[in-house]
Amino acid sequence: MIKNICVVTGTRAEYGLLKPLLDLITKSISLNLQLLVTGAHLSPEFGLTYKSIEADGFSIDEKIEMLLSSDTATSIVKSMGLGMISYADAFERLKPDAIVILGDRYEMLAIASAASVYKIPLVHLHGGEITEGAYDDAFRHAITKLSHLHFTSTEDHRKRVIQLGENPDKVYNVGAIGLDNIINLKMLTKQEIEVELGIKFKKYNYQVTFHPETLSNISSAEQFQILLQAIEIQENSFFVFTKANADTDGRVINSMIDDFVQKYPEKAKAFTSLGSLRYLSLLKECDAVIGNSSSGIIEAPSLKVATINIGDRQKGRTQAASVINCKVDYQQIKTAILKTQDREFKSELKSLRNPYGEGNTATKIIEVLEHTNWEDIKIKRFHNLKS
Repeated sequence: MIKNICVVTGTRAEYGLLKPLLDLITKSISLNLQLLVTGAHLSPEFGLTYKSIEADGFSIDEKIEMLLSSDTATSIVKSMGLGMISYADAFERLKPDAIVILGDRYEMLAIASAASVYKIPLVHLHGGEITEGAYDDAFRHAITKLSHLHFTSTEDHRKRVIQLGENPDKVYNVGAIGLDNIINLKMLTKQEIEVELGIKFKKYNYQVTFHPETLSNISSAEQFQILLQAIEIQENSFFVFTKANADTDGRVINSMIDDFVQKYPEKAKAFTSLGSLRYLSLLKECDAVIGNSSSGIIEAPSLKVATINIGDRQKGRTQAASVINCKVDYQQIKTAILKTQDREFKSELKSLRNPYGEGNTATKIIEVLEHTNWEDIKIKRFHNLKS
């Protein structure tokens, strides 16, 4: 019997990671893809990125409006509540046999909670990781406890999921799914990127993504201003900004990006969303990715590109040798940028090994999904570690 697998996506970045899996589910003879789109995908402010999903040929089964036009703590909590109300209606209509979610965002915690009440088996990707600088860290572990089947990105992360009491037989180390795009996509050339983005590369080029550090005592605006000051003094350099997600204070950062680009159009350009192909093609041609995005930790090493990881948002994550960690400090950021321009450092990147694997993750996941008994997996028992 064909099983309905409902995959949920709420942001542009998450969809880009999930796309290889969506492609394989549509080709499976035993699985039927149901696509539930929510969060920032449906917001004009964040680029109405659901249109990119449809342009890729996918049919969206449910669009769940939940995002309020504010990024305060109150609005985030209210958005989670709105989401849960609508998820209940969607589950009644779709009647999925399983739900697939990725990561740690508040949209995913809301849908995981609703799925638990509906007794729908939950499949979780990228559990067991640590990001100490954001409340997403707690969300991720909470989602793990609500999930029935786990696909982790490293063996250490697999062990951490088991440490949380999950059955080892239901926890698979498959690597990071984002690396599939690096293998599968035909990257744009440097010239094609310039045409696509309307930019002109300079001697040194950087991709910048900075998300709010939601557990910090320093405001997002103060943190981001320090980064902009370090960027402002760079000569013969070009910076491509991708805007922040719909997190607390995300709109503050995006407004600051717009002001900076308007002030320095010869030095920078900003995009709400680039999509996987343009983003990875751009990253491949850059000297480094700057900020605190997980892509700098997970995808950049496979492209042999350096990462300047700022602050604590990604603190605790497994890292490659290409990651340069620095505090939210003007001098440290300046020094890190100079290091990425060093010939010897660049030469070392050529032999870099990515701890998140080598791709083909979606294929490993689909093999498990096709052979899972979804009725048997509904009953969870706490797995105690041997003393």
